[in-house]
Amino acid sequence: MKRTIEVTVSPMGDILIDAVGFQGADCEKATRFLEEALGVAGPKQKKPEYHQRGRTAQTQRLGA
Repeated sequence: MKRTIEVTVSPMGDILIDAVGFQGADCEKATRFLEEALGVAGPKQKKPEYHQRGRTAQTQRLGA
């Protein structure tokens, strides 16, 4: 899935930042600069993807 950051500004001036395609805490890292620049403060809503772990390849060598 392609990673994108969607920023929505309502007619009232409310700002919603949505990280699409991110897993775990990567979404918070990706949107932090926007939150700081736009002054977005308030409750964050974590989507189910936040609780998923990223896929990491691990290798193990046996013997010498």
